[in-house]
Amino acid sequence: MSSLAFCSHCGTRTVTRIPEGDHLPRVICDACGIVHYQNPRIVVGCVPEHNGRILICRRAIEPRLGYWTIPAGFLENGETLEHGAARECQEEALADVRIGSLLALVNITSAHQVHVFFRAELPEPIHAAGPESLETALVDPADIPWADIAFPSTRYALERYLEDRAAGRDGHHLTELTRRVAE
Repeated sequence: MSSLAFCSHCGTRTVTRIPEGDHLPRVICDACGIVHYQNPRIVVGCVPEHNGRILICRRAIEPRLGYWTIPAGFLENGETLEHGAARECQEEALADVRIGSLLALVNITSAHQVHVFFRAELPEPIHAAGPESLETALVDPADIPWADIAFPSTRYALERYLEDRAAGRDGHHLTELTRRVAE
């Protein structure tokens, strides 16, 4: 269940068992009594748009090196979902965005993650590859490289974004996706 072999509080070896009053196995330190809860990680991102074109990034890191995605990454402690999405866009595409409304919540229970995507406005067409990107591009929806999209959650967010835009609505979408192993 855990890679936490030693307690981060006192350094004693941990055990995994169901604590009294709980219903799930947890990582526990018998020496100091700390229960080390392991919760899903939150990924935040956005679909940046400028004059009808979408900003995408080609990944320079694994997983899915060389595939395209929208700017997204793990939320940091102390930041809001919106701030994290804007930070990820700056880090991956060197682009400053205005975060808009919530677009999609994607549960990836098999990976212990929740992906949160926002709509975003890219006020100026200024972008470049950050350290985690090989390149960036502003593309017309018809030119999105669908066969080379890195993650199912990215595809889901882009598809819902374009459907909503075509219908003139600002919908919120919720789904659960299973993690696919990269080939």
